[in-house]
Amino acid sequence: MARYKLTIEYNGTRYSGWQIQKNARTVQGEIDRVVRDVTRQKQLEIYGSGRTDAGVHALEQVAHLDVINSLPPETLRTRLNDGLPSDINILTLELATRRFHARHDAVARSYLYQISTRRTAFAKNFVWWVREPLDLDRMRAVGARFSGMQDFRSFTDDNPEEKSTVVAIERVELQREGDLILVRIEGSHFLWKMVRRMVGVMVEAGRGGTTPDEAEAFLRKESDVPAKLTAPASGLFLERVYYRGDRHRPPLRGLLDVRTGGAS
Repeated sequence: MARYKLTIEYNGTRYSGWQIQKNARTVQGEIDRVVRDVTRQKQLEIYGSGRTDAGVHALEQVAHLDVINSLPPETLRTRLNDGLPSDINILTLELATRRFHARHDAVARSYLYQISTRRTAFAKNFVWWVREPLDLDRMRAVGARFSGMQDFRSFTDDNPEEKSTVVAIERVELQREGDLILVRIEGSHFLWKMVRRMVGVMVEAGRGGTTPDEAEAFLRKESDVPAKLTAPASGLFLERVYYRGDRHRPPLRGLLDVRTGGAS
């Protein structure tokens, strides 16, 4: 039995999230299916670094897989990709130590959110089109208030009685790139719907609908306002999962040229 580390990219538009569900199509479910077909193993389990919600994408989701396999890693990767739908792709597959765990060993994660400042015919599954003008300085001011060790119970549907809602946010970056506004949020881990609600609150501030002080108050006292401002899943990408020693950050750049719908 060998353990493999997989790095996976996927377009989440057609899927009900990462995690296997009985009556829904999921990314993990598709990978599980093709691993069984290729290896002929009946008992196996794939562990992801974390869940992504329905409609959310990934640039570098990480998973580990225990399987009996005599194929070279690159041959196994090729055969798995041949059986996967075109919107799921295993970027790398490599042997890992038996102690490696995709979720438990992760030390940080980063998410990228793409906001389009104009209507687009091509990239609508990968952006949130916001019609109103957005003030980036106000959005950055709110992002700065989110940094540090904070209680995000107002930004999640997770039950704080069952799971800690305290999260360490290392940085929030925003920049404009053509018709896109890019938001990168990096932290120790993330709660259910947390990133989308952080982005929603930042956008509301950019519109002039809330102030940085009001946004900070959502961290001090429980509020239902962030839930009402939840950004759509379409613009959200799990960008990268970091492990010990993996501290190189890629430049913050858009994934799609809104003007053409092509890769930038």
